Amino acid sequence: MLNSVGLQGPGIEAWLEHGLPELRATGARVIASIWGRTVDDFAVAAKMLERATSDLVAVEVNVSCPNVEDRARMFAHSTVSTSAVMEAVRDARLGLPLLAKLSPNTFELVDIAGAALDAGADGLTLVNTLLGFGVDAEQRRPRLGAGGGGLSGPPLKPVALRAVHDVACAHPGTPIIGTGGVETGEDAVEMLLAGASAVGVGTVTFREPRAMLRIVDELEAWCLARGVRRVADLTAGLEEDA
Repeated sequence: MLNSVGLQGPGIEAWLEHGLPELRATGARVIASIWGRTVDDFAVAAKMLERATSDLVAVEVNVSCPNVEDRARMFAHSTVSTSAVMEAVRDARLGLPLLAKLSPNTFELVDIAGAALDAGADGLTLVNTLLGFGVDAEQRRPRLGAGGGGLSGPPLKPVALRAVHDVACAHPGTPIIGTGGVETGEDAVEMLLAGASAVGVGTVTFREPRAMLRIVDELEAWCLARGVRRVADLTAGLEEDA
């Protein structure tokens, strides 16, 4: 999927009033994801979550969404900017684990991951979308209104696996949510073997909203068939890393 949906939404106040109670009622474990256009935006967003910390298990700090106006200055493309954002969120003292969501669109990913961890991230989400562009040949115009957009789904999986593997090798023991192109239980296994300790599922839910339930069942079946007693035993389990 190539999209330029961006980051529109009702805002944190509306989410705290309406969205979070609905999630709480289902018994869901909730990770709140925040973003901003300035370092101060992130600090304000984190502070606004203060009254909801008892309902959250972690806060994801999205420094890497490519679908904003100023792509050239994405925080996640700079160790300095990534550090500044993570320090600002850390200073809000929410008492929750902080996850830095990073971009695959940089050859400095390992260093940026290190900067995020040094600045207060307790873990990482790898990865956000790849930057892409679509052309309508008949209209001779970009397919997306914003011009470029983010590419997600199965084509992203090899990139995500590479990112997870490289970062896990460089920063062993770091909790990583591996996300990008996961559509089956075996996809989830691959992400875990590459070094993830949890797996995110996104694009497939647009056509199959309950895909995560199927994927969990497939993951369990894969493990049972191979005598794997704990999913955690798969993390960073590639033979080359043994």
